[in-house]
Amino acid sequence: MEQKTNRYFIIYKPFKMVSQFVSPDRVKLLGDLDYDFPEGTHAIGRLDNNSEGLLILTTNKRVTKLLFESDTPHKRTYVIQVEKVVSPETLQQLCTGVTIKTKGKGGALYTTSPCEVRIIPKPANLYKREHEFRDELPQTWLSMSLTEGKFHQVRKMVAEVDHPCKRLIRVSIEDLELGDLPPGGVKEIEEEEFFKKLKIENWRESSEPRNILE
Repeated sequence: MEQKTNRYFIIYKPFKMVSQFVSPDRVKLLGDLDYDFPEGTHAIGRLDNNSEGLLILTTNKRVTKLLFESDTPHKRTYVIQVEKVVSPETLQQLCTGVTIKTKGKGGALYTTSPCEVRIIPKPANLYKREHEFRDELPQTWLSMSLTEGKFHQVRKMVAEVDHPCKRLIRVSIEDLELGDLPPGGVKEIEEEEFFKKLKIENWRESSEPRNILE
């Protein structure tokens, strides 16, 4: 029996769209995108409703384990717009680690691992969206790269240092980049290129059919 070929996509998840194909709520879904995805396509990881940017979709059920549950951490980079002007001291605090609450009302306290954060100019050719934060108000644009992903971690980190997040865009996962995709845009990627850019080396072995008795 011929083995089914898996397919791999990146999309620019728009603002105010959930990272799933099915929901009991009246929300915008991935199925609302203007693209005919094959049966079995699902999102790898998530971006919350108010966040935008790079989201991986695939028919390969093993990618989540290879990317997020492996012993090798994978870097994710975000562009973030926050309220007020970020000081050098606050920037250093974000880089070193801040204490946030994990998921849930009674969530435990967690100190984030060191990460890369720098102040950047407002990105050129930024796509406009509803509820823009006005340019005349004090603000800072940041680039943040990290390898861990607690629930709403980036938003919690900047809020903890008194700089509420106004816009959050994921621009890359390792070398897999959003590029010039517009909101709602879809790009299919060949399997070998997909895993190479994610720096996952054992994907061929993990793609082999498994014995059901294992």
